[in-house]
Amino acid sequence: MNMDLATIRIKNLRLRTFIGIKEDEIQNKQDVVVNVKIQYHAEQATNSEDIQDALNYRTITKRIIELVEQNRFSLLEKLTAEVLAIASEHQWVTYAEVEIDKPHALRFADSVSLCLSCSKN
Repeated sequence: MNMDLATIRIKNLRLRTFIGIKEDEIQNKQDVVVNVKIQYHAEQATNSEDIQDALNYRTITKRIIELVEQNRFSLLEKLTAEVLAIASEHQWVTYAEVEIDKPHALRFADSVSLCLSCSKN
């Protein structure tokens, strides 16, 4: 059987960080919601029970949490790019996409979000 790429989705990872350029944003942590999509060839993992044959989403998630919660960001673009770098760094990853929502960033809107993606051959 010829398998397509496996897709890992980390959905609605709710974290708090310093994000923004206004004084209250610099002084107070805000909520962000992180969504990550990672594609990789998982044929080896589907034929074994060995964690070494799979992309470890727990490790990736822990690194994202540490990055977001331990740093300050002026721009949503910078935060999203740094999370994307973590999501795409493993050599098995062929495609990664990150969308980060900043809830209540605009009056009358649920959130503002930014999405970045990258493909590797």
